[in-house]
Amino acid sequence: MKFEYATVPLLSHATKQILDTWGSDGWELVTVIPAPGGEQLVAYMKREIK
Repeated sequence: MKFEYATVPLLSHATKQILDTWGSDGWELVTVIPAPGGEQLVAYMKREIK
């Protein structure tokens, strides 16, 4: 299997909506880490290339 990856900045007031939108497009959440500076979170997403 091959995967493509994406990084997605997460806005604190819309985290669920952002993740739901990416999930509905077939993306799977891998991890969430603080962005440089620590003021925002970044989600790492992956999905299989078909």
